[in-house]
Amino acid sequence: MATTDAGETKAWDLLAASDPEGIRARAGVDFDPGDNAYRVSSFGRIFTVNPVERLILGSEPGSEVFLTRYVGLFRLSLLWYLLKATAARPSGKLVKPAGLLGGDIFLKGSHVLPLDALAAKYATRPEAFLESGAALGGIPAAYGNAAVVLSPLPKVPVTILLWTEDDEFPSRADLLFDATCTAHLPLDVLWSVALMSILPLL
Repeated sequence: MATTDAGETKAWDLLAASDPEGIRARAGVDFDPGDNAYRVSSFGRIFTVNPVERLILGSEPGSEVFLTRYVGLFRLSLLWYLLKATAARPSGKLVKPAGLLGGDIFLKGSHVLPLDALAAKYATRPEAFLESGAALGGIPAAYGNAAVVLSPLPKVPVTILLWTEDDEFPSRADLLFDATCTAHLPLDVLWSVALMSILPLL
């Protein structure tokens, strides 16, 4: 995918030509043949994806931020997930993005995730971090000083960890994927998933 626009256009073309039943079974989503739309759970909200009209809609509170401010990241991630998702289920084994095959892209230039900004924002406020995560449909997890598991896509959970600052160490944040993430998306789209998981928390 050379650009987001090109990647999105290609994804719409492929999705319109795909078998909805196959996608429904693999991706863990619903499909309504009456309105020709997939229903996909993302960040605790339901979005509808209509490949004929090329529309992604969400009416629940908080949906609009993904359809406006983060629309490029969101649409690209959602469409390619529908196309690429496999029958694999999350394993529970967590991995750093840089530890994935080819994951060194997460360490370079504009692909470096804004985890330092996240850590700085919540350096002494783990409760606020958990509240912000809950607003995105996240559930707390027992890692670091605070952690939330977000569900940007049905089979691609994202765990974000926070270590608060103390007298010896500055605050730190990290993001982990389930080890099965590359069964569902290529690395460049996983980067989009990671970024759209962090930005709403900032």
